[in-house]
Amino acid sequence: MAASSDSSRGPSSSRGPSSSHGPSSSRGPSTPAASFDPWSPGFVADPYPVYAELRDRGRLHYFERSRQWLIPHHSDVSALLRDRRLGRTYLHRFTHEEFGRTPPPEAHEPFHILNGNGLLDLEAPDHTRIRRLVSKAFTPRRVEVLAPTVQRLAAELVGGLCAAGGGDLLAEVAEPLPVAVIAEMLGIPVADRGLLRPWSADMCAMYELNPTEEAARRAVRASLEFTDYLRELITARRAAPGPDLLSALIAAQDEGDRLSEQETISTCALLLNAGHEATVNTTANGWWTLFRHPEQLAALRSGEASLSTAVEELLRYDTPLQLFERWVLDDMEIDGTLVPRGAELALLFGSANRDPARFPHPDTLDLTRADNPHVTFGAGIHYCLGAALGRLELSASFGELLRQAPTLRLVAEPEWKPGYVIRGLKELLVEV
Repeated sequence: MAASSDSSRGPSSSRGPSSSHGPSSSRGPSTPAASFDPWSPGFVADPYPVYAELRDRGRLHYFERSRQWLIPHHSDVSALLRDRRLGRTYLHRFTHEEFGRTPPPEAHEPFHILNGNGLLDLEAPDHTRIRRLVSKAFTPRRVEVLAPTVQRLAAELVGGLCAAGGGDLLAEVAEPLPVAVIAEMLGIPVADRGLLRPWSADMCAMYELNPTEEAARRAVRASLEFTDYLRELITARRAAPGPDLLSALIAAQDEGDRLSEQETISTCALLLNAGHEATVNTTANGWWTLFRHPEQLAALRSGEASLSTAVEELLRYDTPLQLFERWVLDDMEIDGTLVPRGAELALLFGSANRDPARFPHPDTLDLTRADNPHVTFGAGIHYCLGAALGRLELSASFGELLRQAPTLRLVAEPEWKPGYVIRGLKELLVEV
């Protein structure tokens, strides 16, 4: 489950210019290094040296190109995730105009309707109401019940990779497992599951900084197609309910005003997107990390490092969700700098998880690291709803690959996809 089953977002408005949202302080904040360039392939491939520079230069930096304040330190990121002066949205308190923001183009509305009515971009009381309903599907007991299914799916996928002598670990194992699990939970027919990943990829492109108009067009199309699909599935499930999560959400919807149809559709979209994107990238990025640290891989294979601590360290070391955004709902001061209402913070998860003030030798991969309070799953009321399920999926896939493919090795150095916020590889070619 993603670093953000409840923690990665599409833009709720365009980042229109507003002079009050930029640097404002008697001291004057530092400006980010020119090398902070989330659109540069070199930066995406290795952002960590730039993060170290940002941390050395201060606690916050105004980044003009995205009109955001970058927050690089673990202590600040951790605290601000819990700070109620910040919000995932501002529309529960202000209009776009009152907040000093330009409304999104009307043509983008289908994406924003779908994105804005799920847990992702809601605040209390709507967030509280919906999360209470959905969280029943992610209790420790329910996740424990899912464990045999997750283990079986992981074993089958890894078995197929091994039978073929190798292949693209990303496409053959990392992607299918979490998609199958969340589809199973929602009750999406097996024949339709091939539709989910392309829809998700197109919608998640809007979570990147300053998405292009072409990305918006694809996201709108995917939002419309996914919404139409779910409306038909809801009609079918209402007529013939099953033991799945979608049927449970429909039952809550039919009880009255507890859950609208749009909230049901948006929640399913969120569970799809957040329910697998980060797990996919943690799996592929994690194996790429292990291949580059053969001594740590050997320790994992020998049992010197436990699988549970290894998963946590891989989540920390190369975070799948690099940046997490929050709107400033009330004026606040950070390190002597006034950050006004209407501004946007970019909490740098990848930097926080490599902060030497919190992690000894943070640039060293240590699969036995016990004290590991990474922020990969977020914190506060938007803490990842599916963190336990994500850990289960990662443990299952890594465990099966270690068991069935003890000589797994890399065929070719992979390339990174162009996205920075959700950061992952294009493919990971391996052989057994």
